[in-house]
Amino acid sequence: MVKSKVINESAYISELAIHGMQEKKGNDLVRLDLRNINSSVADYFVICHADSATQVKAIANSVEEEIYKAMQAEPWRKEGLEYGEWILLDYVDVVIHIFRTDKREFYGVEDLWGDAEIKSYKSA
Repeated sequence: MVKSKVINESAYISELAIHGMQEKKGNDLVRLDLRNINSSVADYFVICHADSATQVKAIANSVEEEIYKAMQAEPWRKEGLEYGEWILLDYVDVVIHIFRTDKREFYGVEDLWGDAEIKSYKSA
């Protein structure tokens, strides 16, 4: 019973992150469902990119605001805010990656988790 509540909560956080990305026009939004992968570090990865460091930072702020408004939750850890090339927001069961376009192509996070179920979302 507790496990399904945790999964539902992580799914909800991932949907809030998608909404925050859409609000600031993130590109190529995807959610990787990692729950059925034994070695996964989280339930979901949510990924998008933007063409400038300014937009990457704006998307990260929007995602944080959406999740905080709905759940009063802060990220457990944040990385990359200084340069805005790859910002990571870690909500433990949901890890959000916001890349500058060239960095997303270079790191290929989706390729590293090729066994994940991938769902694409439209930008707003």
